[in-house]
Amino acid sequence: MSIRHIWAVTRKEFAHIVRDRSTLILVLFTPTLVLMLMAYALTADIQHVPIAVLDYDHSQTSEAFVQQITAGQDLTLYAYARSMDDVNAMLVDGQIKAAVIIAPTFTRDLLALRGMPIQVIIDGTEPNSGNFAVQHISQQAEAFASQALAQQLSAEGIAPDALNPLDLRVQTWFNPDLKSRNAIIPGLISMVLGFPALSVALALAHEREHGTLEQLMATPISRAELMLGKIAPYIAVGLLNAILIPALAIAWFHITLNGSFLLFFGLSAVFLFAVLSMGMIVGVFMRTQAAALALSFLVIFFPGFFLTGIFFPLVSMPEEVRLEALALPGTHYAIITREIFLPGAGLDVLWPYAVMLVVLGVAFTGVAALFFRKKLA
Repeated sequence: MSIRHIWAVTRKEFAHIVRDRSTLILVLFTPTLVLMLMAYALTADIQHVPIAVLDYDHSQTSEAFVQQITAGQDLTLYAYARSMDDVNAMLVDGQIKAAVIIAPTFTRDLLALRGMPIQVIIDGTEPNSGNFAVQHISQQAEAFASQALAQQLSAEGIAPDALNPLDLRVQTWFNPDLKSRNAIIPGLISMVLGFPALSVALALAHEREHGTLEQLMATPISRAELMLGKIAPYIAVGLLNAILIPALAIAWFHITLNGSFLLFFGLSAVFLFAVLSMGMIVGVFMRTQAAALALSFLVIFFPGFFLTGIFFPLVSMPEEVRLEALALPGTHYAIITREIFLPGAGLDVLWPYAVMLVVLGVAFTGVAALFFRKKLA
């Protein structure tokens, strides 16, 4: 294997990236743009969910309960309904996402410790907002009932703590505020850094369409040298993104990097080698750029979105799907990025995932080199 041959192909590919404006945008700017868009779209916390209240009790206690559940930015009191017809009309028109029905015996049952007779109706056409409203109302109702019980016990001279022997203290590590963006954005990095794989597939298909691939193969360059020479410049551009994208996540989204950036940078290079080799396989089998683009999304990006554990835990997937996920470089790299950003894990924890990336990269490169000459004919 000749370093001179690899460098010649690398220089040619660098010139193509710089000369072709669409390729330059795809490999250099698209990952940052996609991270920004997806981070805002997927990590937005639900707030200001409009609700209506139908209060049959009309007491100071029920009014205090309504004030408690609508305090803050989670729920917004859209209107007091006068009847169930009003509730139905607002739900049908989409003006509210949930309605709270307070029974006429609300205060009496609460003071008698018989519970809190309330009903919550949610708009099933938007389950996320409805479920969020139910969860918030349930938590506030429990807190409201606890306060009422504590006041009644104190009035009778009984210490509330005497009836509560359970002392439960919850601690949340690595993401104390339980913000979704702290967990999702490090995972998204593993997906957006894979965009150069699309460029590799398109570049190989482009050369096949224009006949320049045959000219390359007429030179004394081996298949492995051609593969490595084509991958090398995209790894370099990908590593530039491996600097810019974490900097954006830290500065713009206030994500904390608790681990070593050098470790993240080094393992990013290994990931890029694996995912670019996967893109090379797509380019080997596809003869047109349109086909390479379609297959890249089907084989690399769609599975990378759904099967790498970024949004759905791997343990909840069927065994066959988990085996498929293990064959994706993004699955192992998503674990690496989250472990470095959140707990600050080191190589002593992450080495099995790094080894898997190396194995996948070597395997994909071997498959691409094996079928390259056969598909060229």
